[in-house]
Formats: sequence, structure tokens, C-alpha cells
Amino acid sequence: MTEFSPDNAFEALSRVLKENSPNADLDRIRGAFDFAVKAHDGQMRRDGTPYVTHTIAAATIAAEMGLDDESVMAALLHDTLEDTDTTHDQLEAEFGADVADIVEGVTKLTRVQYSTMEEAQMENLRKMLMAMAKDIRVILIKLADRLHNMRTMSFQSPEKQLAKSRETMEIYAPIAHRLGVEKMKDELEDLALLYLDPVGYQEITNILDKRRDTLEKFQKSMEERISQRMEKEGIACTVYGRLKHIYSIYRKMYTQHLGVEEIFDLCAFRVIVNDLADCYNVLGIIHEMFRPVPGRFKDYISTPKPNNYQSLHTTVIGTEGIPFEVQIRTWQMHVTAEYGVAAHWKYKSGGIGSKDGDEEKFAWIRRLLESQQDADAQDFYHDLKVDLFDDEVFVFTPNGDVKSLPAGATPIDFAYAIHSAVGNSMTGAKVNGRIVPIAYPLQNGDIVSIITSHSAAGPSRDWLNIARSGEARSKIRQWFKKERREENIVQGRDMFESEARRVGLSMADVTDPEILPHILKRMAVTDLDDVFASIGYGGMTASHAVGRIHDEIVRNRTAVRKTEIDKMQERADRRQQKELKAVQGVLVEGLDNCLIKFSRCCTPVPGDPIIGFITRGLGVSIHRKDCVNYRRDADSGRWINVSWADHITDSYAADIYITADERGGLVMDIATVLNYLNAKVRSLNARDVGKGVSTVVITLEIQDARELQNIINRLQGVRGVRDINRGGM
Repeated sequence: MTEFSPDNAFEALSRVLKENSPNADLDRIRGAFDFAVKAHDGQMRRDGTPYVTHTIAAATIAAEMGLDDESVMAALLHDTLEDTDTTHDQLEAEFGADVADIVEGVTKLTRVQYSTMEEAQMENLRKMLMAMAKDIRVILIKLADRLHNMRTMSFQSPEKQLAKSRETMEIYAPIAHRLGVEKMKDELEDLALLYLDPVGYQEITNILDKRRDTLEKFQKSMEERISQRMEKEGIACTVYGRLKHIYSIYRKMYTQHLGVEEIFDLCAFRVIVNDLADCYNVLGIIHEMFRPVPGRFKDYISTPKPNNYQSLHTTVIGTEGIPFEVQIRTWQMHVTAEYGVAAHWKYKSGGIGSKDGDEEKFAWIRRLLESQQDADAQDFYHDLKVDLFDDEVFVFTPNGDVKSLPAGATPIDFAYAIHSAVGNSMTGAKVNGRIVPIAYPLQNGDIVSIITSHSAAGPSRDWLNIARSGEARSKIRQWFKKERREENIVQGRDMFESEARRVGLSMADVTDPEILPHILKRMAVTDLDDVFASIGYGGMTASHAVGRIHDEIVRNRTAVRKTEIDKMQERADRRQQKELKAVQGVLVEGLDNCLIKFSRCCTPVPGDPIIGFITRGLGVSIHRKDCVNYRRDADSGRWINVSWADHITDSYAADIYITADERGGLVMDIATVLNYLNAKVRSLNARDVGKGVSTVVITLEIQDARELQNIINRLQGVRGVRDINRGGM
């Protein structure tokens, strides 16, 4: 391994800077370089190189993008706040507020840890959007950081390779695409694919290697033919070909179910001209030279992509019968296509974080943040992936205005893209003059007209499942939040209670006066109706709410005052020599004649392995050992050993939950079996839950687990019964 030399490393960085930013202040950048070398002294990477080589690599990538001096300096320093003793004040004093703020912004993107994958992904995206809205350079440096980490991912563990590659494919590559940094996006996707599907990656590279000579000859031949024809027509241009990157081939294979050998348009050509008029002149000449493929022409010049990408795209078939794509653009369009928002600084010097036109150019970031404020983690992540990362469809208003929507968008999305009031009062839609269903998938070039009515009742909840864009879904949720609070509370409560029963959480636990204030604080609401209303209008899922409330209940149970435990232990110590007496058929270790109650979450009966939980002032609560509450909180100091007495004469309540096909006579058949077995039934409740499914909840009075299992076995023979469980599992 070559020994690291700071002077040689800075010389290499200087060459990149001189090529891409001739006016860069090398003295200032050298100061940041030396500071980083000193701050990271002694720190090593997994590949055995000094840690600072990573920050230098990130700075080199930033320099290749043509970013300004502050960006390159911040890239050199981007890990100093997190991994060294350096402070923000030190960076500001040494290099200015801009550099210090960018470094802090990059650091904050990776600092917080979250309890669920959805929350982590949501907050990562939200933080990135906020950083982008404040200073776009933060995310560009984070992308440079991730790109170098992916280039050196081979030194990480297989688990980390997979996790980081998934994150790269789901978050970083799409953001690079949305920002128009296509070169970086392509490399990130290829590197992520290498670890996510190494076999598929290798298959494609092997085929490309075998066909490389043929493809290179074809590429050179086409470059010469197009160049000679343009020269003959008097059009000054640059023509070059390139192979599609590996992930684009991989994606085409799996979306179109093709083998690598079946993909012919592996080559694409770019024709770069000096002015806009020549773009369309070149297009006409290309279509004269080669046969165009119908439906494969796209004009991104008159209708740019959301990331400001502009080009003419056409797919043609050469004389050899091989299809290939031609992209035609001006040099200004080319710089934007290659460097995206980084073109903002390309070929400029003395750039600052905010330039004229920035506010409107990055307004889409602010709008996305505003539209997602009411969404929970799962919806936020889904909606942003659609709004940021999916392909788009371009449709027109009757006046000819263009609206860009996610692929698969419907008239609902179009209506809300115009205005909330239009969407809320929509009663129908016309596409190209014909009335269509509101779920109709819009196509490029469609002319859409929305039919509205002042007497419209507002959006339907079903629209949340039809709308494709996050903006439309957010505005629909906002309408229900404001206009249907009481209805939302009723519907949300039903959904919450159903989910709570599924996980063995009782409403009594939720409304416990000692626990409820902590729950409300955790959920940032004034009462439970606010939680139910949020579930009802779609701002939060029932599973998310139940999960957070359950976590809070468990946390509070484990925070019991030590004195309560000590008092229980003292009584146990005093009585441990006494002969214990069973209470309701249960013996409690070290305690005599204590108050006993059987938990409703799992309804234990004799024969079940059991455990006791010391409650606040209510004695000991008996749970089955397979109860979800015990499994989640087994490390709490409040669990105590209990056992069944040798001779039991009491009877016990037990709940069973039946899921069955919805049909007539189901309850009668179940009741017949119970009557045949002489089962003592305390209650029986049945309901249809939709999609052809019914649920039946039965509370029985039994002697032991053997009797209960016999009842369950017989009930499983009833026609249509899918599943029977006891709850609390």
C-alpha cells in the first residue's frame, strides 16, 4: 500500500480544481485541507488508509462537479464535527460561517437514530429536504460522501453492504436524479446493484465484455456518420456515444422480462449543438438518416423535467437493424444535464449559497415539506418517493398550461395540482374531450378538464387510495381533518381498538389515569380524541399509534419507584419461611394472601405456564408466559415467579378469537358445537369485517387448559373457520 503523502494528495486535488474551477482560491482550500489532516490524525479507515483520505475523496468529487470554494472546503471538513473534537465556533473562526454551517448541516443528516425503519427513512428524507431548502450544497456534499463510501464498500461487512446499498438505491440515487446530477446517480445505482444483486450485475458485465468490440465498432461508426452528415449540413456540433449504465440495463431486463442478450439499444448518442434552433434541425436530419421508432420521441426542451433537464430524445433503427437512442441538446442544456443543480456553480467563481433565481428554482422543496406536515412516517416516505423519484407524466389544462405529475397520476392528482378548491369540489373529469373515471391513468399529452360543483360533498376517503401524488393525498387528508372531525374520531377509534386488540393491548391500559398523561405527552395531543381523529383522516396509521402508545406504557411500567419494589420485597422476605396459601388457585413466590387478578390480555388458565406482574396498588397480575406484554417487557424488575396450586376447584375466564369466512349460519354452527361440549359461555360477539371475513370473540368459563384446547380443536372443524387463537400472543 502506498504511504499517504499530504502534499501529493493536495496536488492531485489541485489539478481537479484547476480543471473545473480555474478561479478557485487554492490557499484557502489548502488551509481547510491541512486542518482536516490534523483533526483526523491517527484515525484509520477499514481499508487501512488514513481516515482523511475519505474527506479528500469527497472534496475531489465536489471539485469535479465544479462546486465553489466553500463547498470543497466543507467537504474536506465534513466529518470533523462528528468524529473529532472540533467545534462549530472553531470552523467559523477559521473558515467563515458558510463553511461551518454546511459542515454542521452534513453532520446533522446522520446524527439521529430512530426506533423504526419507517421513522428513520422519513426523518432522513425530511432532514435532507430541509437541508436542501436552506443550502443545496449540504446535500451535494452528502452525495459526494456517499459516493466515495460506496466506492470503498468492499471493506465493510456483508450486512452493512446490503443496508447501505438499499439506502443508496432508495434515497441517495433518487435524490441525485431529482437534483439532475445524472453522472453521480448512474454510478450510485451501479455500485448499489453490485451488492444488492451481485449475480445479476456480473451477468450484465460479462455480456457487455463479450460484446464490447462489436459495440465499440458500432459506436465509432455511428459517431462518424452523424458527424459527417452534420458537417455537410453546416451544423457545428459534438457527437459522442456511450453505453447504457449497468443498472439501466438491469431495470429494463426486469421491467420488460428480457435477457441481456435480448436488449439491443445498449448504445446511446449525444449530439451537442450551439443554439436551440439547431436542436430541431438535427432532429429532422437524424429522422431522415434513420428510421424513427414510433412513440419513442420525447421533447424535454419545450417541457423540461422537474429537475430542469432539457433534451430531445428519439430512438431510431440503424442500417444494421440495431435500435439506438439519440439525445440532442445545447451546451448549456448539457451542463445542466450532467451536473444538475451543481451547474449552478459550474464555470463560475466566488459562488455563494444563495443566488438570484434560487428561491423559485428550489421552491418545489419547500412545497413538498409543507404538503407532508400531516403525514405519518409510512405515508411521508411513500409520498416523497412518488413525488421525488418516480417518472413523470406531462398533461395539459384546456388553456394549454403544462402540469407535471407522477407516472400513473389520475384526474384527482391533476385537480389538486391546480388548487385545493378544485379537487375538493370535483365531481368528474374529461380527458381529450371524453368523460373518464376519476381513477383513469393520465398519459403524456392528455388535455384534462375537471368538472366541479359548488354543492359537491367533498372528497371521498377512497380517493386516498386512488391519488398518486403526495400533494393530492395531503390535501385530501387536510380536508377530512378540518371538515369531518367527529366522523374521524368515530372511525379512528374503531380502527385503533381493532389494532389494539390484535396486539393484546387493552383500552383500560391506555386510559389508566397514571399512564394517560404520559401517553398524551408522547403523542403531542391534548386528549385521545386527537389521536383517533388523526387516524380517521389518514394522518396516522392505527398500527403506528398503537405501537407508540404501547412503547410508552412499557416505558412507564419499567420506571416504577424503587421504594414500591423494596416494600414488596420486604414483605416477601418476612414471609418466605411461611407456608404459602393459594389465592384463586395461584401461588406467588415469597408472598402470602396477596391480591390476585388475571390479565385480560392473555386470560391464563390452569395448565398454562404463567408469570406474575407487580402492579401499582392492585397486587399481582397473572399473565401467560407467551403473552406479548411479558415478551416485550421481560427485563422489567416487576415480574415475579408464580405457579398453579396442586388442587384447583375454581373456574376461569378464557377468551378465544375466531377468524372465519363470512357466511350465513356461522354463529349457529359455533353455538351448536359449544352446546354439544357443555361449554359455559359468558359472552359471544360476532361481526363482519369486510372482504368476506367474519370475526367471533367468545369468553368461556373453564377448568383448565386441557378443556380449553379440546373446545378449540372441535371449533376448528366448523366449516369456514380459518384461524383460532387465544389473544395475547
